[in-house]
Amino acid sequence: MVKIRLTRLGAKKSPFYRIVVADSRNARGGKAIAQLGYYDPCKDPIELKVNVEEAKKWLSNGAQPTDTAKALLKKAGVIEA
Repeated sequence: MVKIRLTRLGAKKSPFYRIVVADSRNARGGKAIAQLGYYDPCKDPIELKVNVEEAKKWLSNGAQPTDTAKALLKKAGVIEA
């Protein structure tokens, strides 16, 4: 099953996340199929950038977002609330 989820990057206590499309069987930091954007919660204001067209394409092809990824995609305007 293909999922849209977050991959954690960044140093200890300063996380930075990529929003990626990956096989659900892969590890959190494992190989991703595609990168849709990024999310930086440490900046003020929070930095969120998503490739909307690419995200909509993957959602229409059946990729399932995790709860956190779904909330971020709603915030970016990819999914209607």
